[in-house]
Amino acid sequence: MTAHLIRDAALFHFARDGYEGASLRAIADEVGIKKPSIYAHFSGKDDLFLHTLAHAFKDVQRRTLEYFRDHADLPLEQRLKGLLIWFEQEYNCNASARFMLRMCYFPPLSLYSEVMDLVYPFLDGMERSLRRLLQRATRKGELQAVPAEQAAIAFMTFLDGITVEIIYGSSRRYRRRIEASWPVYWHGIHHLIQEAQPVVPKGDSSS
Repeated sequence: MTAHLIRDAALFHFARDGYEGASLRAIADEVGIKKPSIYAHFSGKDDLFLHTLAHAFKDVQRRTLEYFRDHADLPLEQRLKGLLIWFEQEYNCNASARFMLRMCYFPPLSLYSEVMDLVYPFLDGMERSLRRLLQRATRKGELQAVPAEQAAIAFMTFLDGITVEIIYGSSRRYRRRIEASWPVYWHGIHHLIQEAQPVVPKGDSSS
């Protein structure tokens, strides 16, 4: 139980202050223990940081799956565009999302490889989930045949391109980018559909 309390306190401090700014003493004070007591559960600051970050990634993954489950009755376009709005709300309201996103952009140099070992599986999992979502939408007739992998990668690239505004910009700038870019992405999916369909030459008697 104490390990969970330490991790939860660390989540708040790492999300707010980053790796360098977070203090083990402050984390211990918040839990109500002495700083040396942390070492009974974690080998040091690096170990606590990585355990806390892994927990944050799992929490965001779980909440993302819950988003899609809770909005399963919406049309595909609303679910996908809504995910972008929801993601910003999560960053503002959820310490796990805030910690995770900041570490994706600003990992501590001394732990870069370890952080990337968490980042890339998370992104790959998101891409697989989106691919399956697009494939299900195709089977249900919400979309015509669409290159699901290409569309999923494009969505992740789109999300990556606008999330910089969450950290550096403002909600207004983030929403402005969504409204300007989303119609291009959605139109692009349908363009991919047209490109994927075989072209029958004029005068082909086989038709």
